[in-house]
Order: sequence, then C-alpha cells, then structure tokens
Amino acid sequence: MILLIPAYEPDEKLNQLIESLKLQSNETILVLVDDGSGAESEEIFTYAQRQGAVLIQHPVNMGKGAALKTGFSFIAENFPGHDVVTADCDGQHAAEDIYAVARQVGSKKGIVLGEREFSGKIPLRSRLGNKVTTLFFALSTGTWLNDTQTGLRGFPAEVLEWLGSVDGERYEYELNMLLEARRKNIALESVKIQTIYLNDNESSHFRPIRDSIRIYAPLLKFSASSLAGFVVDTLLLMVFTAIFNNLLPAVVLARLGSAAVNYWINRQLVFAEGRSLPMRSTVARYALLALVLLALNYELLTLLSTAGIPLLFAKIVTEIVLFLASFSIQKRFLFRQRRQREVPIQNSQAGHLVNTESPQTGIER
Repeated sequence: MILLIPAYEPDEKLNQLIESLKLQSNETILVLVDDGSGAESEEIFTYAQRQGAVLIQHPVNMGKGAALKTGFSFIAENFPGHDVVTADCDGQHAAEDIYAVARQVGSKKGIVLGEREFSGKIPLRSRLGNKVTTLFFALSTGTWLNDTQTGLRGFPAEVLEWLGSVDGERYEYELNMLLEARRKNIALESVKIQTIYLNDNESSHFRPIRDSIRIYAPLLKFSASSLAGFVVDTLLLMVFTAIFNNLLPAVVLARLGSAAVNYWINRQLVFAEGRSLPMRSTVARYALLALVLLALNYELLTLLSTAGIPLLFAKIVTEIVLFLASFSIQKRFLFRQRRQREVPIQNSQAGHLVNTESPQTGIER
C-alpha cells in the first residue's frame, strides 16, 4: 500500500499515527507532503523520515489540494501502477481504518471513501459543515453521500493522472474531485470508519469563512444570482406599474426582465459549462423550467395554505424548496454538457512494495 498524507504544521499526533502504522513491519510506503510548514515542524518531519517516510516539501504553504496533487504526481512517477490511500495528519484516522480502506480499494473499481458515522460528541462546525456539503453534493449530482468531507480515501492507480487535472488548490479540491468523479462515471464506494475528533478538532487549519466560500462557491453564486433577479424584478415592477397603471402587464414584463437577467448571470457566471452550450437550446429549457417552477410555486403555496400553515411561513418554505430544486436542475441538466461514456476503471493488478527508509526529497513547483 502507498499512503499519502498532506501535512501543514503538524504536531505529535502525526508521529503517533506513523508509529501505529508499523511501517517497518509491513509493506507500506508513506509519502508525506510538507505543505510549507516552516522550521517549527522540522523535528516532526525528521522523526517521520527516521520511521521510513518519503518526505516531499513545498517551499511555502500552497493548500491541501496542491499538496495532494504534488503527492499524486510523485507517486504516479515513482511508483506507477499502485493504488493510493490518503489520510489526514491530525489524528482523525486510525491505522486499522486506513488499512480497511486500502483493502477495499484493491478490490473495487472506483474511489473508496472512509465514511464516518458522526455519532457521539462532534464539534458543531464539523457536523454542520458535513450536512451542508452532503446536501450541496446531492443537489449537484443526484447522489447522496453520508460523508463528503472525509480525508481518508482510496484511489485506484488509474485515476492518479486525472486527479491532477481536477480544479482546486485548497480544501475545495476534495469536494471538486467527488463532483468530477460523478460526471465521469467513476464509482464512489464507502467503508465505515471511526469518528475521531481530538480537542474539538482544534488542530484543524480549516478557515470557516474563507474556505467555506471556496467550497460552496457555486451555491453562493446561484444565491447572488437569485437575489439579483429579485432586485431587478422589483424595480421593473415599480417602473411598469407606473407606465401602464395596470398590475398584470407590469408583473409579466417585470418577470420576463428579471428572468433574462437571471438566465444571463447563471449561464455566464454561475455554471461554467453553460457558456459553451448553444444559447437557443438553453434559453428554451430555461423558459420551460421557469414556467414549471411558477406552476409549482402556486400549487405548493396553495397546498400548504390549505393545510392551515400561515401564508408567510408557507411562502418561505415554498421559496426554499423551489430554490434548491432550481439549483439542482440547472446544474445537473440545463447548463450541463451531455456526459460522455467513460472507460470503466479496471482493478489494479499491482503488487505491494516493501517499504525502505527514504531520504528527504525536495520538490519545488
């Protein structure tokens, strides 16, 4: 097995993990990527090397995604044909779970995720973040994964080159690879693992605001687009009401104007693939979607109101449901190129490598 661990300013938990892996007594090669940690972490990495780790170093911090890409590239070049398991350096992954994922990726044709159960005492930001990301992934792909944020993953050797082409240099990279895997019909398998958080995950370098914006960028852009459409619709409604002194034509013209703005923003800025699609076909599909959503808006609002739900609350629920439905439909179908059939990934036939202590390797990019 080849184990890849990206590390930024790790503490003793990294060495505790390495000790539990018992590298000297089994056929595991550990590739450790120091993502610009600095002199303070030198002792930690020196100890890891003495335990047999191959060390690759970034001169400056480049992000978890960049560190993973560096590791994948190094492994593909130096250990071609071998599957890879990735794990985090903060003590969240037990050795037995790492080896369980390794066994699974050797027998499957796709990416294997170490799936946490999120039971017991879990930091609120971790529990909430995973739920939001799971919902976002489901809306984007139509596939429900219980743990989209796990760093314990297994990859067949055949996907290593592709992994280097996935967008993202920081935490968004791990979600992007799952989104792209679904697009390319790469199977996503899972193995149940322990849920481990030490000291409320205080050693994590995840920046809640900045990194969340990177991860949820498409959904945030879509929200901004919808807000822009609402503003345009309101302004046009006021203008046309003053011109026609009649509500019906004012409502129709205002909705047409706001729909045109919303379509342009979504096609050009929110869903990148939309720019390469024929405008005639996307306009027609967008118009049909708008009509369907308008009808559903009326029907759902009527249903909730008839059930005795206050109108304001019913309106809020209706708008949230249709907002999520609209995002999912536009991302998965309206502004999406037809998916090409991909060549299935074959099981890797590579054997194991005997681990030997390796000298420090510096890689600058």
